[in-house]
Amino acid sequence: MTIRVLITDDHAIMREGLSRILDACPDITVVGEAANGNAALQLIDTCKPDVVLADISMPYMNGIELIRRVRAEHPAIPVLVLSMHKEEEFAVRAIRVGAAGYITKDCASENLALAIRKIVAGGKYITAEVAEVLANAIAPTQAESPHKQLSNREFQIFRMLAQGKTLNEIAHDLSLSPNTVSTHKGRLMNKLGVESNAGMVHYAIKHQLID
Repeated sequence: MTIRVLITDDHAIMREGLSRILDACPDITVVGEAANGNAALQLIDTCKPDVVLADISMPYMNGIELIRRVRAEHPAIPVLVLSMHKEEEFAVRAIRVGAAGYITKDCASENLALAIRKIVAGGKYITAEVAEVLANAIAPTQAESPHKQLSNREFQIFRMLAQGKTLNEIAHDLSLSPNTVSTHKGRLMNKLGVESNAGMVHYAIKHQLID
């Protein structure tokens, strides 16, 4: 059986690199490539992949929302997250919404094919590093970081604001109204305890939540 993979990443060079890694595997074939979650959802019906490989940080529809949509619309297709982020926040959110696996891009060349085979067989795959941060994330703590209290939508908008996007740009990218984005902004700033965009940027950098 040949495993059919749909690659979703907004960087063409990364998609090309992943394709080369997988092309070297006789039992795996890349059947499609998408630059964002919206494009990936449109390709699933035509490409009929056995697994979707997804980045976390993408425009229009990020990896978290893509996982949620694939789980709801194509529950038989597992999603493997391949991300540059080692921080527990990204791994925890991805696993919680239904990702079948999470690995970081710096270990893709060694573990990618193994991860794909395992989740297509019905298993789960996380690296030892991610397993450790997941264990730390669910362990009881005296003081939880404020950003862990954000909803997935608030967390998404927070990162976009911290990266310098305006309310109108975020509204366009997420197909929301500017008023809705503004409401989310007010709530997330209150949860984070910051009073300005500069405060959000400082918080995001301090906790390594933006690229």
